[in-house]
Amino acid sequence: MTDLSQRDRAREELQHGKFDVVVIGGGILGIATTWAAARSGLRVALVESGDFAGATSSASSKLVHGGLRYLAMGPSAVPMVHENHKERRALGDHLAPHLVRPLPFLVPVYKGGPHSRFVLGAGVTLYSALSGFGDGMGKVLSARRAEEWVPDLRADGLRGAAMYYDHQMNDSRVAITAARAAAEAGAVLLNHISVVGLRKTGSRVTGVDLRDSLGEFGVDARVVVNATGPWLDVLRRMEDPAADPSIRLSKGSHLVLKQTSEWKAALTIPVDDVRVSFAIPWEGHLLLGTTDEAYEGDPAAVACTGADVDQILDEAGTAVTGLDRSRIAYTFAGLRVLPGGPGDTSHAKRETVITAGAGGMISVAGGKWTTFRKIGATVLARVNSELGRTFDGPLDGVALPGSAQPDTVGTVLGHAFGVLPDDVVRHLATHYGTTSHEVVALGLENPALLERVHPDGPDIWAQVEHARRTEWASEVDDVLRRRTTVMVRGLDSPEVRSRVSELLAS
Repeated sequence: MTDLSQRDRAREELQHGKFDVVVIGGGILGIATTWAAARSGLRVALVESGDFAGATSSASSKLVHGGLRYLAMGPSAVPMVHENHKERRALGDHLAPHLVRPLPFLVPVYKGGPHSRFVLGAGVTLYSALSGFGDGMGKVLSARRAEEWVPDLRADGLRGAAMYYDHQMNDSRVAITAARAAAEAGAVLLNHISVVGLRKTGSRVTGVDLRDSLGEFGVDARVVVNATGPWLDVLRRMEDPAADPSIRLSKGSHLVLKQTSEWKAALTIPVDDVRVSFAIPWEGHLLLGTTDEAYEGDPAAVACTGADVDQILDEAGTAVTGLDRSRIAYTFAGLRVLPGGPGDTSHAKRETVITAGAGGMISVAGGKWTTFRKIGATVLARVNSELGRTFDGPLDGVALPGSAQPDTVGTVLGHAFGVLPDDVVRHLATHYGTTSHEVVALGLENPALLERVHPDGPDIWAQVEHARRTEWASEVDDVLRRRTTVMVRGLDSPEVRSRVSELLAS
């Protein structure tokens, strides 16, 4: 079945019958809400004006983490860190081990730095305790031992490092996989379709009016959920033109650099008493960031600027040697959605706020990647309240499609399909899990699809075809930025983009 028929079928289904819930916004919070609602037996539709995870959700620091820095905010943060750890471990151990992988982190301690070895040692011990010591005990390393873990660690003034454990991911692949889970649960999802108005019965919001390249139509629903992230207040003003602003935005920029040596751990680099900068081995490259500054411009125009590049290199350079602009392969920026209020954004709470507007539309603001499943269940509870519905079925414990230990998948792929290079096998295992057989099967039908998209990367053309057929991809950036890793590796040459465009058009 081609992706065109999949998209046509979804568009056709949206035009027939009434839905229990329409979710606006295809970031991870909208996807999580859709998944939870579909699993609870509701008829659910999700619509997204761009691509799934096309904005904030694919511009994260790629971490599934407990939030070590939150402990600096005091005892009130302890329950939140404990909950984050439970979700982190669940995702990494059972629900998505092919996508969410453990990674050790070092917090270097320098002479004159904001934290001492004693304070950081106590912090990582508490952090380990809140995770149930599932990854082992946090500890303090000598300077020499720390340099063995991270060869590019700056030695001048280094007093040692505190070690702890978290997880990392490819956020785009997690989001697309969760979207697939929602579709398999019965939800109807469609990207690249815009909400141009809200339908109302009296004063109550009862649906959405939509527009895409083929025309306009409407969808009726008993409940409408606004999960549009930075565009949250735009939708709230569609509901009520007099609605006051409810959120503020914080811009976070990142750099992806070519890596020159193999790191065994990531770095969490203290910037001040609250902010940290990360240097993380990711997709064979080095991910640096992030910034945290108030943003008041057009959310669609957010981008990593030259000043952002200077700031990130400067902050990471306090602990990492050999950083310069010539190594940059890709840059990206996204917007955090924070509750409205005073104070600078770095001290604002990273919490989820759920409200209902004058017309009954439920708006969801903020949240963390780590707890996306919990947030989806929380929004579902609010939806059920609006519907006067009680749902007592289980929502925990269901794995994402492809869930398996990547080493096991890689072994099976290597034995079954000996034509694939080792790095391609590892790449498929850690981005698709057991569903990687679907990708490889396309290449067995057409051996040209087993060739690399770019000679310097592990992505193969079968992934492009798979994205077109089964992952809602219809634009070049859908494929190169969010279904594969071609763009983040800086490998999206004009020739590559042209061929992807031809495949999508076919």
